[in-house]
Amino acid sequence: MNAHAPARQPAASLASPTTGLWPGLLLSAGIAGLAMGLNRLPGLAAVSPMILSIVIGMAIGNTLGIPASARAGVVFAMRRLLRAAIVLLGLQLSAAQVMQVGASGVAVIAATLGASFLFTLWLGRRLGVERGLTELIAAGTAICGASAVVAANTVTRARDEDVAYAVACVTVFGSLAMVAYPLLAGLMGLGPHAFGLWAGASIHEVAQVVAAAFQAGPQAGEFGTIAKLTRVMMLAPVVLLLGLVAAQRMGGAGRERASVPVPWFVLGFAALAALNSVVTIPTGVKEAAGLATGFLLSTALAAMGLETDVGKLRAKGLRPLLLGFASALFIAAVGLALVTVTL
Repeated sequence: MNAHAPARQPAASLASPTTGLWPGLLLSAGIAGLAMGLNRLPGLAAVSPMILSIVIGMAIGNTLGIPASARAGVVFAMRRLLRAAIVLLGLQLSAAQVMQVGASGVAVIAATLGASFLFTLWLGRRLGVERGLTELIAAGTAICGASAVVAANTVTRARDEDVAYAVACVTVFGSLAMVAYPLLAGLMGLGPHAFGLWAGASIHEVAQVVAAAFQAGPQAGEFGTIAKLTRVMMLAPVVLLLGLVAAQRMGGAGRERASVPVPWFVLGFAALAALNSVVTIPTGVKEAAGLATGFLLSTALAAMGLETDVGKLRAKGLRPLLLGFASALFIAAVGLALVTVTL
């Protein structure tokens, strides 16, 4: 580290009464609003507003920079708003969805997720990719793309550049899968149910699954979406497991034994999913919560983009990209093999 480089100011000192949070919050939210508007344009509808937000944020942060008055709000958006968004995500999930997938479908999804996560961790070590970045790519590939990356980072605590790199990996290879899967389904003669389960169990983002699965018809599209949402429900236990591993690692490194972190937002996520399973929530409320979730996630990723140094991304080289590519191929192959065997 350069001894003459100015140290990053702690978030606590940034959030002083004289500085305030509003400048950074408004900047991040403005980028998110722009991204959601761009998402409605022809040709950009398949690109998640979260991805557009982090790209725009990176462009602004690396050209114009962040005003000192905005930094506290940017940090707040990256941390607090992100957690609130993940809590709200629980309202989009329910036990009824899991029941529609069935025991065999849930087994396929869980096995595909677990095998892909472990494979990515193993290959990341072999390739020499940093542990934090490897864990983020593993979470994004195995669970639900950018949402899983930012959720996992709350316990892995990797650098902002690692988060941006992981989001880029899952975006690129998830988009390729969105195009390739429908073509492969025709060649392999997969029926709507099998194709929907394969797409839901192995494509990265929810939007990418929807775009791919509905190309095989409404039955495949609906089942693929339900399978993907079932996979998203596994986000909570994976984040808790990562937190446990992080705590054990800290204890094993000779530090004072760290307590096992139980992130409050994961408990909130699980609580709202449980509530949605036992209480009939009005459609309008769920739709509003869905819009709020997307906006808050986009705002958090816009803030993360503002804080990301592109030069540090380039310095990481191509090995993490190779890891993301290999992980995407692995989850596609394992998912297809399990679907073929079980259905």
